Amino acid sequence: MHGRGAGPLPRREPCAGEAYQASATAVTTREDSNEPAMEDKVQIKGSTEPAWELIELLFFAYRDFVGDPDEVLARFGFGRAHHRVLHFVFRNPGLKVAELLRVLRITKQSLGRVLKALVDDGYIEQREGKDDRRQRLLYATAKGEALVLRLAGLQTERINNALAAAPAQCRDAVAAFLRGMIDHDARDRIVAMILKGGADAERRRVPDR
Repeated sequence: MHGRGAGPLPRREPCAGEAYQASATAVTTREDSNEPAMEDKVQIKGSTEPAWELIELLFFAYRDFVGDPDEVLARFGFGRAHHRVLHFVFRNPGLKVAELLRVLRITKQSLGRVLKALVDDGYIEQREGKDDRRQRLLYATAKGEALVLRLAGLQTERINNALAAAPAQCRDAVAAFLRGMIDHDARDRIVAMILKGGADAERRRVPDR
């Protein structure tokens, strides 16, 4: 017992057992809550460190890869969404709207605005399906084809320059890496679509009425 005039009690450091108990109590409280542990937030599957170099290389490579077409598209009042729609319609003549939505993973409303602009400006034409007249099949017009090929030429030039500076025979490795970056459940379907897109050049033109 301290007298009335005694100073404040000195601060006592917790012993090891008390510190452990306090820590365990804090962990239990955190586990009982819905908040994830800090270590859970930063843990990355299969790695202890983010792949910073590849993440940033992919970012800047994509930035410049789409940047070349951006400058051309801007002259027509178009953006990247118009480019993607026109590209896949050209590569897959007779593409249905539902299939295009599945490829681009965008909403029907978003596609509707972009598609309307391309149709109104004469880059894409919609045709009725032969078996189901309610279907709307999409085709690139000659005007649309010319724009797609112009944009693809810019991107092909960048790809070829990069491959020329890389070790020989690396194209297959690059293609394998990019395929591996696609979601597993969609990979086979997307690769098949890519191969199909180059199979029949004649079907790309708008069919005769």
